[in-house]
Amino acid sequence: MEFGKSYWRNFEQGIQREWVVSNGIGGFASSTIIGANTRRYHGLLIASLNPPIRRHLILSKLDETIELRDTQYQLYTNQTPGYISNGYLHLQRFILDPFPTFLFSIKDVYIEKKIFMIYGRNSVVVLYKIFNGSSAMNFKITPIVNFRDYHGDSSKQKMSFEKKNNSSGLVIKPNKHDVNIKIKISDGNFTGIDNAWFNNMEYAIEKERGLKSVEDHYIPGYFEIKLKPHETKFVTLAASTDEIENINGLELIEKEQDRISELIEKAGYRNEFINTLVVAADSFIVHRRSTDAKSILAGYPWFTDWGRDTMIALPGLTLVTKRFDDAREILLTFSKYIMDGLIPNMFPDEGQEPVYNTVDAPLWYFEAVFKYLAYTDDYDFVKEYIYTSLKQIIEKYVEGTKFSIRMDSDGLITAGEGGLQLTWMDAKVGDWVVTPRHGKAVEVNALWYNALKVMEHISEKLNLNTKVYSDAADIVKKSFNKIFWNKDRSCLYDVVSRLGPDDRIRPNQIFAVSLSFPVLDSDKAKKVVGKVWEQLYTSYGLRSLSPEEAEYKGIYIGDQLSRDGAYHQGAVWSWLIGPFITAYRRVEDYSEKSKVVAKRLLEPFKDHIYDACMGSISEIFDGDEPLIPRGACSQAWGVAEVLRSYVEEVLEK
Repeated sequence: MEFGKSYWRNFEQGIQREWVVSNGIGGFASSTIIGANTRRYHGLLIASLNPPIRRHLILSKLDETIELRDTQYQLYTNQTPGYISNGYLHLQRFILDPFPTFLFSIKDVYIEKKIFMIYGRNSVVVLYKIFNGSSAMNFKITPIVNFRDYHGDSSKQKMSFEKKNNSSGLVIKPNKHDVNIKIKISDGNFTGIDNAWFNNMEYAIEKERGLKSVEDHYIPGYFEIKLKPHETKFVTLAASTDEIENINGLELIEKEQDRISELIEKAGYRNEFINTLVVAADSFIVHRRSTDAKSILAGYPWFTDWGRDTMIALPGLTLVTKRFDDAREILLTFSKYIMDGLIPNMFPDEGQEPVYNTVDAPLWYFEAVFKYLAYTDDYDFVKEYIYTSLKQIIEKYVEGTKFSIRMDSDGLITAGEGGLQLTWMDAKVGDWVVTPRHGKAVEVNALWYNALKVMEHISEKLNLNTKVYSDAADIVKKSFNKIFWNKDRSCLYDVVSRLGPDDRIRPNQIFAVSLSFPVLDSDKAKKVVGKVWEQLYTSYGLRSLSPEEAEYKGIYIGDQLSRDGAYHQGAVWSWLIGPFITAYRRVEDYSEKSKVVAKRLLEPFKDHIYDACMGSISEIFDGDEPLIPRGACSQAWGVAEVLRSYVEEVLEK
């Protein structure tokens, strides 16, 4: 992916594209195409101190300056209240292949800057290649340092640091914290500065989101590299909370490039778009220290590993990419944390007990297991490690478990109480439950039927009794088609409760057609797909609510109250494009024409990966045109479902 100066003719245009690189343990580096930080979550090193959680901003950025013939030229771009430094004017090109690469040009000086992370380490490496011109040059690099939770903000009144430095690097210790921040350079000298601060760095995106948008950073000093006329130098700067053994950037980047190349080769697709998503998928698969196993981060820059997101994303991120060992490890890990028939919805950032407030995540677990079997045929693993857990979930849903989750007399699952949000449409502001969906939710019961059929299938394969599951599934299917069908609107009710049916048109009904075992009768299924297409489809996914509904909110912007009020009331969700395409191909009997249409429906994402978070898929978009990307800029289930549906429904592999 290559971009030129037409993408940053001004600051506002330049900050519209972001990038993220990760380290496989929850840490990451992220900023914009012009190197200006616009979020509290932007930084060159956000370290995960207890992988993949306890993420802290360590190194905000590196500000570079060159001095030629007593004239200084800034390469950096920062925003403070009322002022924007314009180093981006010297940025000639930006390349993502796969690491962010900035190419600066000033007079006859050319500087290439690559940013990457060391896999499995809280270490960021910046590799410079400097082509000097006809004059002697000083190249100065100023590290801008912090130490705070990545959700927070900082001020110099609340921070203090100790530093020890020598000619090639320094160690910075945040006071009252047992962490050492190490910064080392391969060439040049360090000059310390006492009591120096970057005051009031301003974050445009946080301001837009109604949050505190300015903070201070610590400046320990600067590195200076001298170049002779016409000299070319490679300079490596590394920052880490771990030890820095190797400062050879060329060796380090080659190792990481080889690792990524192996992932692409393992997946085995000769398709540039698919390979881009294979690389993006890797960023979400992380090692969790507490379980000593792989997990899936829901998205960057702010999500941790959530059970629901993990199960939905698992097929696309691990099976389509042929990372079967990772899939097996994740399924096994979550099976160990099942409690009262529920799997964790979230592992909290501070390491408390997992949170189980979800009705659908355990049912998505069945779909993930079934997809795993479809790709691997590994029934021995399921028999030895997973089957008992699946059985426990079914039993608990039948007899009843936490949060009023239970099977009703008609065989359907009802759930929810008070202010709890148990489905994926879980936005809540204070005591305001934005989309209360207590009762019998349509996707929960489609998943319930699917789970029973998965158990019937596995039990048959393992020569175990299937009748209890097949009989229950028959009852569920009959009840579902009777209770959820909205004859007046030729689609499905979203929720049926003691208050009556909710006939607002939402995308949840698509799962009655898209899951491995669809619960909906075939004649009704085609009508559902048609209704969803007409009312909810956009170029980047499905709206969470039809624009014809009174509660529809077409723009996701403003403070938390405004944003959460639109989150499931009109915002477009990228991940829903996958189930929609799968449902469409099914009702069209997988015709050749439907494959062509499926490809056409995914084409807009080939453009989107050059926008927002380059190389990835955004979480949500405005429901109104022009469908501006919003929310988390890189979302696991968005990447997963675009990847899965393209491979399964277009390539038919």
